[in-house]
Amino acid sequence: MTQHVEVGGLSIAFERTGTGPAVALAHGFVGDARSTWGRQIEALSDEFTVVAWDAPGAGGSADPPEDFGVDAYADCLAAFLRALQIERAHLVGLSFGAALALAAFHRHRGLALSLTLVSGYAGWLGSLGRDEADQRLARSLEASRLTPDEFVVAMGPSMFSPSADSELVAPFLDSVRAFHPSGFRAMARASYADQRHVLAEVDVPTLLLYADHDLRAPVSLGAALHGAVPGSEFVVLTGPGHASTVEAPDDVTRELRRFLRSAEPPA
Repeated sequence: MTQHVEVGGLSIAFERTGTGPAVALAHGFVGDARSTWGRQIEALSDEFTVVAWDAPGAGGSADPPEDFGVDAYADCLAAFLRALQIERAHLVGLSFGAALALAAFHRHRGLALSLTLVSGYAGWLGSLGRDEADQRLARSLEASRLTPDEFVVAMGPSMFSPSADSELVAPFLDSVRAFHPSGFRAMARASYADQRHVLAEVDVPTLLLYADHDLRAPVSLGAALHGAVPGSEFVVLTGPGHASTVEAPDDVTRELRRFLRSAEPPA
C-alpha cells in the first residue's frame, strides 16, 4: 500500500513492507517504485524490511526544482530514510537509482550497509564520457516535451530485450506513460553528474548486477565499475535488457537475496 511522508517540503510516496534488516530500493529515471521493484518488494519482505520510494519527480511524489541535482536527491533519500526511523540500510538502485546510491553513500557515510548497483552508472558523465553524456541529456530533455504515448515510444524500447514478456513489461510502460515532464528533467540532469570520485571510497559490500542485453548500461560499464570499486562482486544476467528487475524479476530477486544475506553484518 502506498504511503506518503513529507521530506524537505516534498511529499514522497513510498511502499514499506516486511520485517528485518532494511533494504531501500531506488528506481531509475523512468517508472516508479511499484512498476520497477514490485516483484522484489513482495519477495524480499519475508526476510527484510523493504522500502521503495517514488523519487521526487516520479510516481506519486511531488516534483522538485528542475536543478535539484544528484546531491540533493541523495540528501533527500537519506532524510526520507531517517523520517522512517531507518538509520542504516542496504541501498539498491537501478540505473539512475544506482548513481543516487553512490551519491548517498558518499554524502552520508554510515547510511549504507551495502550497495547494489543494477544496470548502474557512475553518472552518465562518469561512465559514458562527455560526448555520449551530453547527447543522452539532450535527448532526454527533448523527450520530456513529448506526449505520454510518444514518450513511451521514445524510452520504452531501450529498457528491455527484444524477447521481453509483454505481460511483465506492460505495467512498467504504463508507469513510463505517467511520467512527470518536470520531474523527468530533474532526474535526467541528476543522472548526468559524474560520480567517479566515489568509487575508490566504497568500503561496504557491493554487488554490480548487469544484463547481457542492456543497451543503456552495457556489461562493459559494469566491468569498468568492478575494476574501480574495491572488493566488488560483478554478476551478469543472461537474457534481460536494462530494466532487468521487471524483465527477469526472479533472477534479480535470487541474486539480491543471496547478496543481501552475505552482506548482513553478524548479529
